[in-house]
Amino acid sequence: MSYDKRVTTTAGGLNYPKGMLNGQVAIITGSGQGIGAECARLFANEGAKVVVADVDSKKAQDVANQINESGGAAIAVAGDVMDDKYIKELIKKAAEFGNGKIHIIVNNAGYTWDGVIHKMTDKQWHTIVDLHGTAPFKIIREAAPYFRVKDGEPRNIINISSTSGLHGNAGQINYALAKAGVTGVTKTIAKEWGPQFGVRANTIAFGHILTRLTQAKEAGAFVTTPDGEKVALGIPQAQKGGAAAAMANMDIPLRRPGTATEAASAVLAVASPLFSYVNGQTISVTGGRNI
Repeated sequence: MSYDKRVTTTAGGLNYPKGMLNGQVAIITGSGQGIGAECARLFANEGAKVVVADVDSKKAQDVANQINESGGAAIAVAGDVMDDKYIKELIKKAAEFGNGKIHIIVNNAGYTWDGVIHKMTDKQWHTIVDLHGTAPFKIIREAAPYFRVKDGEPRNIINISSTSGLHGNAGQINYALAKAGVTGVTKTIAKEWGPQFGVRANTIAFGHILTRLTQAKEAGAFVTTPDGEKVALGIPQAQKGGAAAAMANMDIPLRRPGTATEAASAVLAVASPLFSYVNGQTISVTGGRNI
C-alpha cells in the first residue's frame, strides 16, 4: 500500500490512527537494552511488528515480552551478528513474522573496544570493524530480496554511526573507521536501491548519549567476544570526575548528554513517513555538539 493511501489528511495535518509504522516489520539489532530497546518500544507503539535482535537472549525476550504485554507485536531472535548462520536465521524469521515482508532494518548493535593507535591490537581492530561495518553489510545483503521489491510499500534502512566516525576520536581509531564507513554504505544503498525500489537509507550519528558505553567503567559492564574474551565497557571514572566532569558538556549547546529515549526518537523520526523525502543523509543527534 502506498504512503498516500496509508495516511489521511485532516484539518490539523496528517493523521495516523494506527501509528506511523502500522503494518511494517522492523528488525532492530542490539535491541535488548539501551537505545535499541527504546527503538523497539517506540516502533511498536507506532504499529510496527518488531524483531528484537540481540546477543543476550534473556534481554531480547524481556523486551519482546514487554511489547507484547503492552498490546504490540514482537518476537525475539537472539544471536551474534558476527555469525553468518545467525544472520540467515534472523532474516528468515523476520520474513516469516512479516508474512513474507520486511520493511525496516536498524543496524544498531555494537560496542567499543578502545586503545591508542600504537597499542591497538589486530584483534581489537578487526573485531570492531567487522562488528560495525561487515555485519550490517551482511544483514543488508541477506535481506536484499525483501527490499528489492516493487509493492508500493515503504522500505527503510537506518545505520547507526557516531560522531567518532564524523570527526575521529582519540583512542577509537577502529571504531572511527567503522563508523565512518557506515556513511558510505548508507549512501551506496540509497543510490542502488532508491531509483527502482524506493528504498530509503540514512545514517544517524550519535553524540554523547547516556548508555553503558558512556557510563563509568567501574560499573562493570562488559561484553564477551565470540572467542570468549571479556571487553570492559565505559569510561574510566578518573576521566569522568573532577574538572573533566564539569567541562564534559560545555561544548554541547544544550549542556547535557542525550537520553536513550531521545536517541531512539530520532531513529523513529527517520523511519517514519514524516521523513519520506530524506534519503542518503547522515543526521547528527548531538545536542548541537560539533556544529
